[in-house]
Amino acid sequence: MFFKRWFGPNPAVQKGRSLYAAAVAQARNPSFYRDLAVPDTTEGRFELYSLHVVLLLHRLKGQDPLSQDIGQALFAAYVQALDAALREMGVGDLSMAKKMRKLGEAFYGRIKAYDSALITLPSRTELESVIGRTLYADVKDAPVALICEYAVAGVAGLLDQDLVGPLDPVWPPIPAALKEPV
Repeated sequence: MFFKRWFGPNPAVQKGRSLYAAAVAQARNPSFYRDLAVPDTTEGRFELYSLHVVLLLHRLKGQDPLSQDIGQALFAAYVQALDAALREMGVGDLSMAKKMRKLGEAFYGRIKAYDSALITLPSRTELESVIGRTLYADVKDAPVALICEYAVAGVAGLLDQDLVGPLDPVWPPIPAALKEPV
């Protein structure tokens, strides 16, 4: 406690938490759920939060050591939030480890799938496939191409931003639905 006050908080941890908060704020935008048919369920929110965190991690990947530390802190903030959400939903201590392991494996799978898809850009085929089977797994006639467009714009926009600096990321505009909401 004494050393924390003396040396101050770790800037990488602070920035990681700030980036996580920015990802959550963006993922909570009602337009995703209302206009783009993202399921407003626990799973749908998990997938949308995961997409935004993955976009940030993708941007931080392969950068300087501070960026790597920020990426680790972002991931830690994400895991802590998952733990807190499960506890709020009433998951007991005895089953918490099993649930967290399952969510961790799911998230690592998302990271791997999204990273694989993002390196194939400008081809959007693989990215649309990942979005279709994760974010829109149970949605018929989902606007996969619109979320794909959003993710591609997010990747491009984040490249132009200093995620290590004091400012939070600026996300691309959420595309308007081509048809009436589902």
